[in-house]
Amino acid sequence: MTEIRRPPAPSPAERAKTIAVRNGPGALLPTTGDPAGSDRVVPELHHVHPSGSVSVLLPDDHPVLRRTREADRGELAVVFELADHAPVDLREPIRGLLWITGWLRHLSPESARARALSIAENRPDPRLLDLGHGLSLLRLTPASLVLADAEGTHSLRPHLFNAAAPDPFHGYESGWLRHLESEHSDVVDQLARHIPDELRGGRIRPLGLDRFGLRLRIESTDGDHDVRLAFGQPVHDPAQLGMELRRLVGCPFLAKNQMRVQP
Repeated sequence: MTEIRRPPAPSPAERAKTIAVRNGPGALLPTTGDPAGSDRVVPELHHVHPSGSVSVLLPDDHPVLRRTREADRGELAVVFELADHAPVDLREPIRGLLWITGWLRHLSPESARARALSIAENRPDPRLLDLGHGLSLLRLTPASLVLADAEGTHSLRPHLFNAAAPDPFHGYESGWLRHLESEHSDVVDQLARHIPDELRGGRIRPLGLDRFGLRLRIESTDGDHDVRLAFGQPVHDPAQLGMELRRLVGCPFLAKNQMRVQP
């Protein structure tokens, strides 16, 4: 039996941490054991901390706050869902989902202010100024995490998530992929030589970038198909990325500044 080798990719914990750092759309979901809650709750603001805990900002009169206060030990079992959206306009834009299951607790005013300051150091947001003026901050303490993306579905313990680092290109990826699609469609077309013959009739779109490779989405009449193009070696900076892109395109003389990565 022939074993099919998949191209190398970041670990599940690294992919999960990268999704968390991107801070895409998020929502609180009720657990199956909570008959009082049946709807998705989109917070005024959410932030996933490096440990996997989640801060959510909700109106003072929100039913979730009431259920949290009334729950045993003041903790409500919830799931927080974080979506990873592609930076280009795809017909199916969600690239992955991260679910964090744990216990939601309403914070005291002192703890809430300290946590808000911690969030502001990394992600300043004017909505944090409304804390204590119509908005309350809650903390979700994680018990487990589940990642679902093109690489598969993986269960993670909080300590693995905490120890992982986000991909080094997470800050570049959105702008770089949009630039690739809008300004270098010829380069995308040249990458088609790496795609299986049966998929080449579809529309090729840039989907993702990480230190191990480039991901493409082929939008065809029979559905969407994702393909990972592996780099010859993991890359860690824009110069290495440019070299690997030239190798994938098959043009060693491609101008070095043609595909410059901007922070």
